[in-house]
Amino acid sequence: MKFGRLFGLATVGAMLAVGQAHASGEINLYSSRHYDTDERLYSNFEKKTGIKINRIEGKADALIERIKSEGANSPADVLLTVDAGRLWRADQAGILQTAQSDYLKNRVPEWLRHPDGKWYGFSQRIRIIFFDKDKVNPQDLTSYADLADPKFKGMVCTRSSGNIYMLSLMASMIAHKGEDGAKKWAEGVWSNRARDPQGGDTDQLRAIASGECAIGVSNTYYFARALRKDVSGLDKAAMSRIGWVFPNQATTGAHANISGAGIVKTAPNKENAIKFMEYLASDEAQRYFSAGNDEYPAVMGVGLSESVAKLGIFRSDTLNLSALGENQAQAQRTYDSVGYK
Repeated sequence: MKFGRLFGLATVGAMLAVGQAHASGEINLYSSRHYDTDERLYSNFEKKTGIKINRIEGKADALIERIKSEGANSPADVLLTVDAGRLWRADQAGILQTAQSDYLKNRVPEWLRHPDGKWYGFSQRIRIIFFDKDKVNPQDLTSYADLADPKFKGMVCTRSSGNIYMLSLMASMIAHKGEDGAKKWAEGVWSNRARDPQGGDTDQLRAIASGECAIGVSNTYYFARALRKDVSGLDKAAMSRIGWVFPNQATTGAHANISGAGIVKTAPNKENAIKFMEYLASDEAQRYFSAGNDEYPAVMGVGLSESVAKLGIFRSDTLNLSALGENQAQAQRTYDSVGYK
């Protein structure tokens, strides 16, 4: 299955020690992606290029602070993380440089990359609406705005307002609706809550399956993963109860976010870093983002894995993802102003 404009590491043990690698056959990767399946991405790159990947893994904000504190002596070549808001934070911290690559510019759609090439998205996670088929008519739930409709009072579950995915969703609402419109939306969603925000995206899906909530918001790959393999609390019976909607298909398109990377300003192995990022945009790597972690590829025209293809195709919001970072602080203030926990 293909798509065009229509589409469709928490710390692992202790941080790995990375030396000051300056040899032409190495890169130092600082990564907050925590998926075991990414090992194949790294091993394939090493086999193809002979370039060894040394890794440090940790939470995104901690890695950003580490690179800042290491200063001019940082061994980091590439920062790989999830959510455009975090990549924006890295750029604001002054630790990224422009990646000069026509290949990346031609492969990655404009809205999924920094305007000046400071970072590029390599996989997409679309934040959509899930619902209990027995309680909700999908025709009444076609947009993010519908989450605030009083008809759904006591039915909606979300993550906490401080979660980066929720901040990015609100940041996109601010971009499209303005601050007043976004605040009104937040008030409505908060009023419609079935419970105070708690848990991660998978927990929102479990809450629908258990009947605690009738509507939830989650990134697509959590649901696609449960279609592909056993996930606690989401057996076949539970999954059959859950329907999904790609919102805003008649207006802005569904809210897209990314996993992406940028080259560190002081990268000692810049040429190898560009080769690594170009590999992440290759057809092989793009297919593996879909097959290995149930994400949508960032590059148009790449086939989807079976689990992702089951979700269907959709029209994506083409708002440049830099806006998710630019509006991030206002997004938190907006949630706070209506008491959204």
